[in-house]
Amino acid sequence: QVQLVESGGGLVQAGDSLRLSCTASGRTFSSYNMAWFRQAPGKEREFVAAISWSTGFTDYADSVKSRFTISRDNGRNTVYLQMTSLKPEDTAIYNCAAGRGVAGRNTYEYAHWGQGTQVTVSS
Repeated sequence: QVQLVESGGGLVQAGDSLRLSCTASGRTFSSYNMAWFRQAPGKEREFVAAISWSTGFTDYADSVKSRFTISRDNGRNTVYLQMTSLKPEDTAIYNCAAGRGVAGRNTYEYAHWGQGTQVTVSS
């Protein structure tokens, strides 16, 4: 079982940067693919970024590519999402997720989810 706890959210202005962290419990963190998803009010949850456990392969939604960077520190059981050039449309609850198999873009590929952290970007 993996338990995930996100942190680092907050209220920022457009153009600012923010780094989200997701710390996992358990000794097998390094064998999980990790991802970030987000959900804005009134919208469906959407994929943001993913990183594989084995190759470090990363994938990004087009809307955040070149602005967001996902990384992981297996020694700290933590995955990060560095967000730059934030826009009001980035406002959402950000959840991290862990799964085995494919580091994909679908929610069903991730069995474990954190509670989320709120990111609000003002214009």
